[in-house]
This record gives sequence, C-alpha cells and structure tokens, in this order.
Amino acid sequence: MVNELPALRPGDAAPAFSLPAANAEDAVSLAGLRGRPFLIGLFRGLHCPFCRRQLRQFSALQPALLEAGVETLAVINTPVERARLYLQFQPTPVTVLCDPECRTHRDFGVPRVVFAAADSEEKPQWPFHTTFEQFAAARINPFGEMAEPTQPMEANTVLNAKDGFELLDVDRSIFENHGTQLVGHFLVDASGSIAWAEVEARNGPEGLGTFPTAERIIAAAKDIAISSAK
Repeated sequence: MVNELPALRPGDAAPAFSLPAANAEDAVSLAGLRGRPFLIGLFRGLHCPFCRRQLRQFSALQPALLEAGVETLAVINTPVERARLYLQFQPTPVTVLCDPECRTHRDFGVPRVVFAAADSEEKPQWPFHTTFEQFAAARINPFGEMAEPTQPMEANTVLNAKDGFELLDVDRSIFENHGTQLVGHFLVDASGSIAWAEVEARNGPEGLGTFPTAERIIAAAKDIAISSAK
C-alpha cells in the first residue's frame, strides 16, 4: 500500500516563494510568475548526480515547454555562490533557484527521509522514516549508466566520479544535512494552482533517482495549455 504523502496535489494552491536565481539578476517569486504557467523541479543539491542529469533534461525540454507556454524553474538546495560557479561550466537556459535549507521543498510537501534509531521499535513507514537496513538493501540504476544496479549512496559516488564532479566542502555540508531530501516535480497553472505533481520514490528507496520522463512532462504541459485556452 502506498503511503499518503504530504505533497501538494492538483487543485491545491502553490505556496508563496521568493528565491535568488543563480543565473539571473533578480529573485524569482510566485507573485512575479502569476498569470504564467510554470514547471518547478525541487531537487537536491548539485552534489546529487541524478539531479544534475534531470537539470540537463530540463534544459533540453525548455524549447518545447516554452512553445506550450510553460516556463521552467529548477530549485536546488545549493548556495547561490556555489551554483553560479557550477553554471559557469555547465550553463543552462533553465532558471536555477537556490534554497540551501530546502524550505521550498517543505512548503510543497516533498518528504525528507529520516532513519529510525537502531533500537526503535516503530514500524518503518517509507518515505517518512525507514531503517538504514531497508535503505542499504536498495539497488538503483535509473539512467542505466552503471554496470549493474547499485546501492544509492554508492551510486552517487560512482556517477560523480564518472562525471568528474568534485565535491567541495559546501557540497559535503549540504549532503550531510539534506542528503535524504526527496525530489518533487510540480506544474503550476496561470492561476497559481497545482495542475500536476510527481514525487520521487513514493513506493520505496528502489525509486530513488527515477524522475518523470520527458514525455510525461511534455504531456502534462500540453494539458495545461489546452486547459488555459478554454
């Protein structure tokens, strides 16, 4: 049975936010976007190779989303100075917003997994809390880049090495504090209401790093365009 998530659902009002942009001069806010549909991806920090890959997917999708009248935002829990350094070498047309404390993730109701104490007798309830044993037993290979499915934390190490991505102290700090934050994707319509939503790994840790496909995102964006035209 799938646990009920606190994440916002279609029909809910998007929460207010105002975040600094790593690749634009001004902060971006919900109020400033009013009247314009947008896709917002709430990711982990740049330390996460899966999130970096999804950011590249966002970049490739942006022309089609713009054609559908949908703007694209990516929120990462990386400080803006670090994000700007990264984007000097990996630029993107997507507006990248920085929220190092994951406040926006929480406001949208995207869960953060908590490990139960070793002596806890409470029954694990993914994704709210789990045992380290359950998490350690998971094997993932969402992009098919590794030789075989790999434990999630080890997969991070393998893919970061493959990318030549060197973690700085700030990345390690973010990872230590927010490494179990899950990822959420939300389409917000012109009125500021959630029109479509997906949250990572809702059924268990084997879904970590698996995000909506380009086809699903484009289909949802086109649905918004059709609804807006009525």
